[in-house]
Amino acid sequence: MSDDDYIYDEATGEWRPASEIAAEKAAANVVHDAAGNVLADGDSVVLIKDLKVKGAGQTLKQGTVIKTIRLTDNPEEIDCRHDAIKGLVLRTEFVRKR
Repeated sequence: MSDDDYIYDEATGEWRPASEIAAEKAAANVVHDAAGNVLADGDSVVLIKDLKVKGAGQTLKQGTVIKTIRLTDNPEEIDCRHDAIKGLVLRTEFVRKR
């Protein structure tokens, strides 16, 4: 799309520049941790609370470091791995950027 393209925005009922809508979508996909820090793919995080992991039968303790996170489509969840647990999804409200 070029800057001259306009897209109909159903939320506002107006024709708006495509670049403006794309910038709003990019800003809306920012992921924050419990302290308000911006998270990105590959960051390391620390748990701020003990978490019981469903299906694994174990508890991740406060202070546990989780390395190399991946962001998901949901800004409130991150995808990560722990030594004993593969395919772990954590809510951002329980982590702090390291």
